[in-house]
Amino acid sequence: MTVKGKKVEPDRAVTIEAQKGESEAETMARAMIGPYLRHGIVSSALTEKMVGKLPGQPQLDDFGRALKAKAEIACKGDMAAATEMLTAQAHSLDALFTELSRRAIINFGDYPLAAERYARLAFKAQANSRATLEAVAKLHRPREQTVRHVHVNEGGQAIVADQFHHHAGGEKNAKADEQPHATGATGTSKALPSADSFGNGVPITSDQRQVAVPDARGEG
Repeated sequence: MTVKGKKVEPDRAVTIEAQKGESEAETMARAMIGPYLRHGIVSSALTEKMVGKLPGQPQLDDFGRALKAKAEIACKGDMAAATEMLTAQAHSLDALFTELSRRAIINFGDYPLAAERYARLAFKAQANSRATLEAVAKLHRPREQTVRHVHVNEGGQAIVADQFHHHAGGEKNAKADEQPHATGATGTSKALPSADSFGNGVPITSDQRQVAVPDARGEG
């Protein structure tokens, strides 16, 4: 088909593949419930509004397949596409902030109410830009993981020990290899200050003697 000396390709039908045993209604319902065709419809409509018809006239399913390809890359752990998208959004929001701020300044003198509304919208755009950049930083920030070890002893008593990755030092959980029912001391500390520098750090009641306390659940 030719329009004013230009060859225009005819509209192509949208192709949706049916699965084995599906009826036509089931195929269409599955396609519409899935995210790719629906967002392909939105992308197609927005593209036509912004720039008109594209060369080759991509259809709804073409946009859907492009979105699916991006999603499959993200599912494999590659966050490059997400980083690019969020960074672009942050810049667009920053541009929106500057434009709304400009309009607020123009209206300061004669239209204070309009100036206030523009300023509020500008601050919202600024906050969203900052939040988007924080999301980008979070994508590339190494996460601290906690590994939880659960030791179940005789009688069903469980001992839980948390191990933190990127440990910065300090006291760690005591090991329970030799004594399954009670852990050793995790660290030592000085006694609390007392008037008697050579005596007990804290006065002990009764006969002032320290009595050894047995393990809560001893072996054997």
